[in-house]
Amino acid sequence: MMPIEINSEIGRLRRVLLHRPNGELENLIPEYLGRLLFDDIPYLVIAQKEHDTFASILKDNGAEVVYLEDLAADVLDDDAIREKFLDEFFEESGITSKGLKESLKTYFENMSPKEAVLKLMSGIRRDEIKIKNYTLADIIDDDYPFYIDPMPNLYFTRDPAACIGNGLTINRMATAARKRESLFIKYIYENHPMFKENGLKLWYDRSQPFSIEGGDELVLNDKIVAIGCSERTSPQAIELTARNLFRDSYFEKVLVFELPKSRAFMHLDTVFTMVDYDKFTIHPGVEGPLSIYEISKYSEDEIYIEHKTLPLDEILKEALGLPSVRLIKCGNGDVIASGREQWNDGSNTLAIAPGVVVTYDRNYITNEALKENGVKVIAIPSSELSRGRGGPRCMSMPLYREPVLW
Repeated sequence: MMPIEINSEIGRLRRVLLHRPNGELENLIPEYLGRLLFDDIPYLVIAQKEHDTFASILKDNGAEVVYLEDLAADVLDDDAIREKFLDEFFEESGITSKGLKESLKTYFENMSPKEAVLKLMSGIRRDEIKIKNYTLADIIDDDYPFYIDPMPNLYFTRDPAACIGNGLTINRMATAARKRESLFIKYIYENHPMFKENGLKLWYDRSQPFSIEGGDELVLNDKIVAIGCSERTSPQAIELTARNLFRDSYFEKVLVFELPKSRAFMHLDTVFTMVDYDKFTIHPGVEGPLSIYEISKYSEDEIYIEHKTLPLDEILKEALGLPSVRLIKCGNGDVIASGREQWNDGSNTLAIAPGVVVTYDRNYITNEALKENGVKVIAIPSSELSRGRGGPRCMSMPLYREPVLW
């Protein structure tokens, strides 16, 4: 069996977890876009075609593509696990009414595991369920059209969990709209043979009270992890993750990038990604000087934290032991182009091998800058996928990359 292990951002991608967007996008309506963290409503048919192109490119370049919905369906094929999962899912969906829970369980009884998973992801409308023993709470808020909210952000599989070395973080999501996403990963980690038989360590558990999301977690090499301290990832979660890594892995340092608490800097990978041994795409606003904290192991149970303020290139040269690094600016540094292409995730590239990246075709100025710097660019159509405000890295959770020689 292929292992699950990630020791870099650039090693050749051999296995990756995706979610093909589905009915959850059809349940987006203008009145509740903010609640569900969307700015617009993608057209599902085209979004699926674009996502299929993305998956085909990954396969054509040697990666096995596995789907979140398929792994979850495999797990829920066991009746006892399915019962436990539904109870937990309903609880996290804010359902307290006994009558509604019973009606929902009846609704799911005759569904196949795959149908049940897709329906949970898509959301359940009020007009789909007939409650036999309802309470006042079941009917008094009947202007809201859903009993269970759709999960439109699920096609950004990077965030609910992230592989680091021979383990992973199962993340506590920062917003209510995304909290349930990592519940799928929890059950897959605990019950699916692909994960169970790999002996994976757990660096962070979603039951912890502090938020952390995978878009803030970057594995720079087999000794150094970079984590963004952002509006979605807390310093407490970062420290707990670092302590667990130092206690039971080969990683020696965690670089904590202090990011502005704004949507433009939502995750570290929206402003900074690694594309080759010494090349990085960046939002021009993060060149620095930046405030970073280096966490390293001091003793078996103690850590050492050092604060530095340096330009980004100096931080990377020092951490990676490189004579120089090349920072490739989104929009090639042009103030208008960089603003436009950053909005469409021009810096959110997915490296599938050293110096080979997948990007959105609409970010053509950034793509040209990458090519001019010796990076091979594979651009995918993105008119609808980009409406979710996440790029190719956001849409992928790498499970195995080949080792690279440094």
